[in-house]
Amino acid sequence: MTARLTDFKVLVFDVYGTLADWETGIFLGLKPMLSRYSTSSGWSRKQVLEAFSAVESDLQAKYPHLLYSDLLAKVHEVMEERLKAGSGRPPETSIVDGYPSSLSISSSSSNQSVLVDEHVEFGQSIKDWPIFPDSYTALHTLSKHYKLVVLSNVDRTSFAHTLAKLSEEDSTDFSPETYSPPESEEYWYPQRNPKSKSPFTLVLTAQDVQSYKPALHGFEVALDVIHREATLLNTPKDQVLWVAQSLFHDIEPVSRLGVTSVFINREGATMGFRTGPEPIHAWQFVSLGKMAEAVSKV
Repeated sequence: MTARLTDFKVLVFDVYGTLADWETGIFLGLKPMLSRYSTSSGWSRKQVLEAFSAVESDLQAKYPHLLYSDLLAKVHEVMEERLKAGSGRPPETSIVDGYPSSLSISSSSSNQSVLVDEHVEFGQSIKDWPIFPDSYTALHTLSKHYKLVVLSNVDRTSFAHTLAKLSEEDSTDFSPETYSPPESEEYWYPQRNPKSKSPFTLVLTAQDVQSYKPALHGFEVALDVIHREATLLNTPKDQVLWVAQSLFHDIEPVSRLGVTSVFINREGATMGFRTGPEPIHAWQFVSLGKMAEAVSKV
């Protein structure tokens, strides 16, 4: 018998690309640095995002335990070093080939300090990335039908800003502590805060699972927690539905694990695609809003 959207108990969401417009945030965040080099000043949005994605995926595979804000700063640095090399300009003191646990530099040069500040600023820019216009309403509609979970390639502190936007929409009438992650190492259950309006029962970040998607470890951790957790109805894998825009980061790996998925194929998206045949997914929608409409009609 063909499955229906309402046959599932838990939805697991990718966030950046699916709920939040990270492509716009990344593009705008990189523009000041790219404008300094003739080779990149004229790049199209697609070229910028493809260059970013290539560096990011390499670093995520190489440094799975690195906080995402630090990894973003490292991406900014690596991209700039490559542009300098391509333009024939000598690089500043660099840690491109070293472990990126810190962006500190030994020189006291004010120019180098400015560059390092720019790397760090880009790493901390997630708080400024916008959410898609349909995300807030769609999530709160879907939360009436399912338990909602996040598995995202992000760190806890950075995600707190996105969580507030997805929970409060345009409201600013809340305390930032309402959406702050727990200080302990336990998993993050945002609805346990009585002031929270979070649509999510559970939030898992790369920081929690110590790996970046598309590595399978994070998916396996998420499925295990969902099955063991009473607040998530001890839901088995066959009643979990994965919702994501990225074929590369989410849809392909969950298909390998036998998990049913929904592809949110947002118009104009550049990142998250892969070469070769499109991985199997049960449903496809052009936005999360359209998925929520379909669920409400079942």
